[in-house]
Amino acid sequence: MSLDITELQAFYASPLGRLAQMLLRARMVETWPDMHGQVVGFGYAGPLLRGLDHVRPPVLLMPAQQGVAHWPRGLPNRAALVEDEHLPLADASVDHLVVVHGLEHTENTRKLLREFWRILAPEGRILVILPHRGSPWSFMERTPFGHGRPYSVGQARRLLAGAMLEPLSWGGALFSLPAQNRAAISLVRWMERPGARLWPRLAGVLLVEARKSVTARIDGGQKRTALAYARA
Repeated sequence: MSLDITELQAFYASPLGRLAQMLLRARMVETWPDMHGQVVGFGYAGPLLRGLDHVRPPVLLMPAQQGVAHWPRGLPNRAALVEDEHLPLADASVDHLVVVHGLEHTENTRKLLREFWRILAPEGRILVILPHRGSPWSFMERTPFGHGRPYSVGQARRLLAGAMLEPLSWGGALFSLPAQNRAAISLVRWMERPGARLWPRLAGVLLVEARKSVTARIDGGQKRTALAYARA
């Protein structure tokens, strides 16, 4: 079941949500220290993209099943309610696309990924944040990562590769239990770096960076062109 905008806002206003925002944003900046060009968020990416003054102002696309809210607060609105299968952006117009609380909730994953591929510029980059199958975060409904379809590394790899999005790097975040009390929240913060090194399989979420590809292999080892993919 997809969470609505009010539930997402409430989580990210909580102490655990603010910490999750800080940790995920840190991983995003580590992955893309030199973000440039047009940056777009899909799903509920506002907490990660807020305050990115060194890039062109980001745009948020919020899926219809989630709902939309004015973003960023106190500034002219740059958020829009969209249908998964028809994103209102031109072909090859996005340099960096951040997807969080989006892909795991869509009814037609293939069509949404095809839209991501369409709007990405040649060699454009996408960062997908997904609930990690088997982690405590993926089955505890007190957080947004306990809703929608969780993914294993293999499932995420096949999903992106099948959409002509070439995975470049993998990572995880949120290596402690998603508890709400103060002591447990402090533990989430201090377990992050040792957890990434010592028990990566316990990550609450997967972070997958991928690049738009214009060719991909199909049955028989032949190449499928971008034109063929766009028409599929």
